[in-house]
Amino acid sequence: MSITNRLRPASPVVRRAPRRLARILGMSLLTMPMALPLPLMAHTAPAGRAAAASNVDGNLLPALGDVSSQSLSPAAERRLGDRIMRSILRDPDIIDDPLVLEYIGSIWTTLQGAARRRGEIGPDLEGVYAWRPFLVRERSVNAFALPGGYIGVHLGLLAMTRTPDELASVLAHEMSHVTQRHIARMIDQSKQTSWVGLASMILGVLAASRAPQAAQAMIMGGQGMAIQGQLNFSRDMEREADRVGFGVLTDAGYPPAGMAQMFEQLQQASRLNDDGSYPYLRSHPLTTERIGEARARMGSQAWNKAIAPQADDAQTLLQVRHALMSARAKVLMDTRSVSLMSLVRPGLLPVDASPVDKLALQYTALVAATRLRDRMEAERALAQARREAEALPASVQPEVRRVLTLAEVDAGVETGRAVLAQTTLQQALAQPTASGLQPRARPEIMMLARTTLNLPDSREETAALQEVVNLLQPHLSNRPEDAAGWTYLSGAWQRLNQPLRAVRAEAEAAAATGDLQGAIDRVDGVRRRITQPTSAELIELSVLDARVARWRQTMRDDSRDEL
Repeated sequence: MSITNRLRPASPVVRRAPRRLARILGMSLLTMPMALPLPLMAHTAPAGRAAAASNVDGNLLPALGDVSSQSLSPAAERRLGDRIMRSILRDPDIIDDPLVLEYIGSIWTTLQGAARRRGEIGPDLEGVYAWRPFLVRERSVNAFALPGGYIGVHLGLLAMTRTPDELASVLAHEMSHVTQRHIARMIDQSKQTSWVGLASMILGVLAASRAPQAAQAMIMGGQGMAIQGQLNFSRDMEREADRVGFGVLTDAGYPPAGMAQMFEQLQQASRLNDDGSYPYLRSHPLTTERIGEARARMGSQAWNKAIAPQADDAQTLLQVRHALMSARAKVLMDTRSVSLMSLVRPGLLPVDASPVDKLALQYTALVAATRLRDRMEAERALAQARREAEALPASVQPEVRRVLTLAEVDAGVETGRAVLAQTTLQQALAQPTASGLQPRARPEIMMLARTTLNLPDSREETAALQEVVNLLQPHLSNRPEDAAGWTYLSGAWQRLNQPLRAVRAEAEAAAATGDLQGAIDRVDGVRRRITQPTSAELIELSVLDARVARWRQTMRDDSRDEL
């Protein structure tokens, strides 16, 4: 159910909102050249803990104010974020790639630790917000913050960044929008008390920024002054997010040059994409201004990559991981056949290209060939990638082997060789030291479930399926929002002839993607079929009844306008 279906008295802007809400929520940095990722609700919103960092890190701007008097509590902001996420999670452009999410999550976790140490994340926010990044299949270079600690990351951002520092600078900026509670502050300024009104405002401002014609219509309709006021307020928020984010970035151990380098890349990209339309609707400070401020914050401690000492093994490992995940993002952000085919046969690199660049090029071809189900090209790229990896330091070999092994298994499943893929994966998991695979990491769990469910029926099937169940159940108890995990668990229970458990897992998967009514319908359907339940089934049904009651209450809450 899209957000537009839930808004009862929706404004004309909301009623006209495209179904692919994710693309509206994340504005491209290239269409707004003065922006580092504009949070979905940087237009609408929040507010922050400005006090903690008011005179830190060479602050060039005053803090935006305290939030102690804000009417929107962290818990209410989280509920708003949950509602919006339920509206967009079923969009096909919200994707779940375990490897990329794991990489984004590793940077995010490091930044979270730094924010805690700095006092940006206090007990009032720690256990209340989601602190959850998610991926958007979008080629534009952007990220955005939603209420309650949800962070959307466009694959185009990961594909464009050259180093972990640059990506971390964007995530630190977005995290600072959350920790400074910019959404709550904007809500307080706009005096909105209805989540419907907030959603309308968000969509309206973002639509205006994406389409000059829409912006002009809104201005002609008398809404220009209100929008301009919101965007002016957002400029200060962006400066504050830069300042606080810089402190989080450096305290997390990332070189301080990363933020300035990211701004410089955005400035260069904007020169190629900006037509200068409606400059008064740009909500972010000038990129040149932000570059200057970022460099000023570096001060005498500037970390110049051109003269930096030789990177140690840890830095090399970070660079290799970034290069591989950036290559993966290039494939996943545009899966049209014509785009994939252009990546399968890579062009020539400069003669002085690094081993990391050569490896990344072949990995790009491998992932693209797998999506095309081109077995020969996938095998060629895998063999070449392994040859290129031999030139890398021994300390990074386990991680490279891990990524390439998962790619090999993925290619096997996609090209109809599930038995071989399963054998390869099981052998690698049995030798974690040599392979680098992590048996209980999410990418391995998801891949094992996928390969097992693609196996033909055999005598060994029951044991393999039970292994999948044994891995998924504790994983899902810690991550109940993992829709893919619930889907795999449902398939495993179905193959194990446990239909009631399969339905429960299927319903949980639907709920995890925001389809609460679909989850309820699945449970209602199985209840009608079971007329004389056994004692074991009664236990399962009681669990399902409790979940249905919870989902119905959530739907009732979502139907109300109040936060």
